[in-house]
Amino acid sequence: MEYFGLQSQIRKNNTNSVLILLLFPVIFAGLTWLFFFFLLLTQNHYSESGGEQFYLIPSVNNGFLHTIPWVAIGVIVWFTIAWYSHSAMIKKATGSKPLERNENKRVYNLVENLCISKGMTTPQINIIEDDSLNAFASGMDEKTYTVSLSRGIIDKLDDHELEAVIAHELTHIRNRDVRLLIISIVFVGIFAFLSQALFRSLRFGTLGRGKKGGGAGAAILIGIVLALVGYLIASLFRFALSRKREFLADAGSAELTRNPLALASALRKISVDPTIEAVERKDVAQMFIQNPQIGNKKFATSISSLFATHPPIEKRIEILEQF
Repeated sequence: MEYFGLQSQIRKNNTNSVLILLLFPVIFAGLTWLFFFFLLLTQNHYSESGGEQFYLIPSVNNGFLHTIPWVAIGVIVWFTIAWYSHSAMIKKATGSKPLERNENKRVYNLVENLCISKGMTTPQINIIEDDSLNAFASGMDEKTYTVSLSRGIIDKLDDHELEAVIAHELTHIRNRDVRLLIISIVFVGIFAFLSQALFRSLRFGTLGRGKKGGGAGAAILIGIVLALVGYLIASLFRFALSRKREFLADAGSAELTRNPLALASALRKISVDPTIEAVERKDVAQMFIQNPQIGNKKFATSISSLFATHPPIEKRIEILEQF
């Protein structure tokens, strides 16, 4: 796989970050408009004399214009909270904690030498106390950029292999992949939250309790369907970003270390046991060098591969060996 250069990739990911920030509000706006459209259809509040479109569309637009400012405020508040709390959330979800220099000077030397070679600010270094082999990078800016390594990957890889893995994670940081991915995770999380909240309202709310309850139930059903549609669209986009970024980070590691075979060897060892027991959240799992929830499972069909967070590790190894 051809690597087009770091600066080009940084510009591309910065552009993609902006596009994502614009794309998700557009999806929210479109689904909000469709909510009022289908809701008014079910309520039969339009004329039966052939003027449905004349009555329906203005009513939908009116409901949309009165609601969208509140939707926008909610999205902004959600995103702001997630922006400032993502580091704590990721640490909790992965069980990672800071690795002190005196605990493992070997890791610090590898990270710092790679950063010095490229003029990077050294990120925070965390450790996950798990004997499985995995690693990930996270953070929105230089203050929060972090490389997290499992105990297993530190102990079971040799210096060249571990250096290649660290270079892979540093490439995610240099390429701004981590920021791009976290932004997409935040927005997908909004759709997931809405789906769950509406489903609970449908299950425990007023569905079927009289005429008003039936109307409320219809509104909730429409909301659930549209939230699931938004979740599906956003998830497919997020998965595509996640798969592509792994190929690019592999190439970046090969460029940084000039040793693609070291990363290929590391990926072989990682593929045997990437499962981190503490990781239960699917959104966090996709940040790792190999998904820690699927182990060495393979995706048998092209449809299932659309929902894969990572490209096949065999394909990544094959590309590295041909680098």
